[in-house]
Amino acid sequence: MGLSDGWTWLRDHGLDRAVTLVLVLVGVLLLVRLLRATLFRRIRDNSARYHANKAASFAAWVLIVLLGIGIFSDRLSGLSVALGVAGAGIAFALQEVIASVAGWMAVLFGGFYSTGDRVQLGGIKGDVIDIGVLRTTVMELGQWVDGDLYNGRIVRIANSFVFKEPVFNYSADFPFVWDELKLPIQFTADPAEVKALLLAAAEDIVGHYARRAREEWAVMVRKYLIEDASTDPLVSLVATDNWVQYVLRYTVDLRLRRSTQSALFERILKDIAATEGRIKFASSTVQLAPGSVVKVEE
Repeated sequence: MGLSDGWTWLRDHGLDRAVTLVLVLVGVLLLVRLLRATLFRRIRDNSARYHANKAASFAAWVLIVLLGIGIFSDRLSGLSVALGVAGAGIAFALQEVIASVAGWMAVLFGGFYSTGDRVQLGGIKGDVIDIGVLRTTVMELGQWVDGDLYNGRIVRIANSFVFKEPVFNYSADFPFVWDELKLPIQFTADPAEVKALLLAAAEDIVGHYARRAREEWAVMVRKYLIEDASTDPLVSLVATDNWVQYVLRYTVDLRLRRSTQSALFERILKDIAATEGRIKFASSTVQLAPGSVVKVEE
């Protein structure tokens, strides 16, 4: 068999198209690898480089599929009915996978969240570190670790989740959160002095957050139908049976909530100690009363 006869045999059996598809596959993947090694490596921003790599991979596979359809287009017409029946069965068997792909499209174009956002999906709270076609990867926060700190566990969540339960995004349009400190103070303290002390500490520790949050909130008011809430520190108080509870409310960067709480407590403790007893913390006290003695006479 000569070279021309061998090629004719390959063409008659459709193997020439398979060889062409393999060459296209190898060529496209090599092109993507070359782009990553040369062009994408020069991108200094981690987020931009990540999105460029994801976009290149997606575009490469779309191109391979389209070229494959073009190469075998004349052979697909006779399989239309069989593919339709098989497709219905595959769609039923892979409905969760299809829902996850649809969820991926919704995440990309619907603005649910993006990489770097802090989210809560169901009972999982963490930072989004990767968005795949089927699953979203989250670096988890909390659980056995107190505060908004990583616990080291990586969670992969099916993208179909966005159609089933609410998606909580802490950093999409407003990168701040409101937080509160609750302080029990004895009734003997002057309320005006306590409020002034707490507001002074808040102004020094979180005042710059309030000013930045005010600008971001103005954008939110223009974008959404939402009230023009105050971002400045606020002190309210409630009298209980045992003490007056002062609540300090303030805005803070969502990623610095724990460290900001610590800084505020340190400052407040120092300022209260400087009042020389005019302001004191309150605490619950329990007094045990002696029981009565009962004498039983026979």
